[in-house]
Amino acid sequence: MSMTDPIGDMLTRIRNGLQARKSVISSPASKTRQRVLDVLEREGYIRGYSRVEGDANKAELSIELKYHEGEPVIRTLNRVSKPGRRVYSAVSDLPRVHNGLGISIVSTPKGVLSDAEARENNVGGEVLCTVF
Repeated sequence: MSMTDPIGDMLTRIRNGLQARKSVISSPASKTRQRVLDVLEREGYIRGYSRVEGDANKAELSIELKYHEGEPVIRTLNRVSKPGRRVYSAVSDLPRVHNGLGISIVSTPKGVLSDAEARENNVGGEVLCTVF
């Protein structure tokens, strides 16, 4: 059976891993997932990730979660645009998460960017998720 929301699945794996205090979690690999993880790494929410080639041409992403003084760096991780309801935003309407303390991850024509990078490049797009 195919998965209907691969990005939502990865975000749920990250939330579950943080709740269980795991240091590393794994998720099936895709380019979109890697771009989302690039933004999370650039913004300092995860330590990093690596692509691990598995058997039968199935690649996995090994994601290193980040903690500060024993507490997870990511407090909330919410999916905004879902397969049943896509959410698009112009650059002027990009959401601010906790008054600028968090980020929104946006899929734009210039790639997957944080809300600050999207404002800098003056592009809007699909709001994938919010992180705080």
